[in-house]
Parts: sequence; structure tokens; C-alpha cells
Amino acid sequence: MAAVIDRVPPAASAKVRRIGFIGLGNMGARMAQRLLAAGQPMVVCDIVPDILAAFAAEGSAVAEQPAEVSAAAEIVFLSLPTPQSVRAVCLGPSGVIEGNATKIVVDLSTTGPRVAKELARHFADKGITFIDAPVSGGVVGAEAGTLSVMAAGDRQAFESIESLLRLLGRNVFYIGSVPGLGQSMKLVNNMLAATNALAAFETLVMGAKAGLDPQVMLDVINVSSGRNSATLDKVPQCVLSRTFPLRFATELLYKDVRLCTEEAEEAGSLLWLGQTVKQILAFAVAQGDGGKDYATIIQHFERWAGATVGAESAHPGTSR
Repeated sequence: MAAVIDRVPPAASAKVRRIGFIGLGNMGARMAQRLLAAGQPMVVCDIVPDILAAFAAEGSAVAEQPAEVSAAAEIVFLSLPTPQSVRAVCLGPSGVIEGNATKIVVDLSTTGPRVAKELARHFADKGITFIDAPVSGGVVGAEAGTLSVMAAGDRQAFESIESLLRLLGRNVFYIGSVPGLGQSMKLVNNMLAATNALAAFETLVMGAKAGLDPQVMLDVINVSSGRNSATLDKVPQCVLSRTFPLRFATELLYKDVRLCTEEAEEAGSLLWLGQTVKQILAFAVAQGDGGKDYATIIQHFERWAGATVGAESAHPGTSR
């Protein structure tokens, strides 16, 4: 470990509202940094020692287990990659539910509404309020504090943590009093974002194959009816330069889209385009792209068409 870490002092010694944060990955670390920079007393937990050491060096207390966090912090934030990991951290051995100091648990992850409702029931039995508050905006938004936050749960509890959420997001929405509604809103958003992105990728490749300059295409599209978040942000920032920085992993977008199709099927709402989007994302993951940013999916369309969008743009008919 890179630094000596101060372990969590007993909760009884804390006279102020301490914040716990579990999950310091690409998103979580940046959100936790914003809370810490705002002067919030923090206790953090993650499975990567070097990340914990970095937070300890900045004055955060460190916990080895989630239960240590909930034994020391009144409010616990979660930012974890999968529904399974959220459930395990909350309800598993040495989980958050075993602590005796926490009053509110705020899940910033994307789990789907069924997991959110399940967790809300278990925490309610312990007198803990659960707020599901998934976020949108990616790594850039997490670092800048410009995320959109979609919170659902008890209104009074939401209002008590709203100032903290506004350290993380520029747009904080109260979706409703039923836990899980925030998750449903996030799945709707991410399905639409994924659909827009894949449609943009394949049509921009078609345009490049026809001989159109990619930047000119974006200039036209972004002041016309075809514009979307991919043409406005993802393609200009990640594709044209051919850098494909990791902002949102393909496997995580696939997880969100899969959760959305599952919820739709359970509700009896057909997602014709959504099923195709899920299949393309599943293909990309199967090709070994799960850990890469989802912008790299455009490279499959480029390979099939023999044209490139961006700095290496090929002439029509030229293979890569």
C-alpha cells in the first residue's frame, strides 16, 4: 500500500454528519473527491488498496468492510458497477446493513428498479431510508460536478441530502417517492443514449464511405434534426481524434440496456429497437470490447464498410 491509512474511528466519537462512500471506480472516485473537496468528513471503502491510500493521503478515513462504513457514517453513498455488487455490499457478510450509525443509504449505481425495491425493503426493516439516485453524465460529468441525478425515495430524506447531491450534479431531479423510479428513469435515458449512439455510428460510417468529410457531417447534423448526444459529444470528443478515451465502458452500457429490456418485457412494453441495440452491444462485448469505451463500437461498422470516421478517414472503397 502506498501510504499509511488511518482506520475508521468509532462512530460515537463523531459529532458531525459523516459521509460514507463505497466504490471508488472511474465514477465513484470522482464523485467522492467532490464531496471530500467540499469539506465533508469522509470514510471510504473500495477493494483497490492504492485508491484507498490516495484518499487517505487527502484526509479521508478508510474502512476495510462496508459494515465499518455504516458503523461510522450517517449517510452512505454507493457507486458500484453491477446489481450483484450493490446487493452484496448492502446485504452480504459485513454489509452496509450491519452497521448501526447509518440513517440514509444513497445508491448512485444503475441496478434496475427490482434491486432498488428489494434493498429499500431490507433497509426499511432496519430503520434505514434507501434512496435510489442513479446518475448520468459519465466520467467527465462526475469530475466536473455536472451530472444529472435521478433520485427516488422518501421526500424528507431526499431533501436532507439534496445539498450533497448538488455537489455531484448540476441537474438534480426528484423522480418520486417510490424507490426504483430513479432506476427506471435512468434505464430510459441510457437506452435512448445507446440507441442514438449506434444509429449515429452506422450512419456516419455510411457517410464516410460515400465520401463525406466527418467534420462536415457533424457540422450539418448538429444544427439539423439528426443531432443527438453522440453527434454533439461522443463522436467529436472520442471518435474523430481516434483516441477513444474510457468514459463509459461498453460492458456497463450493455448491462444498462439489458436491464431496460428486462424491465420492458416484465411490464409488457415492447422495445423493438432496444432489442437490436442489446444484440449489437452483446456482440461488442463478445469481441473483447467490454472494458473499452462504447465509442469503439464504431470500429466494427468501419471494418464492415471499409471506411473510417475521423483522423484516419479513408476514401470511398478504401479498406482500413
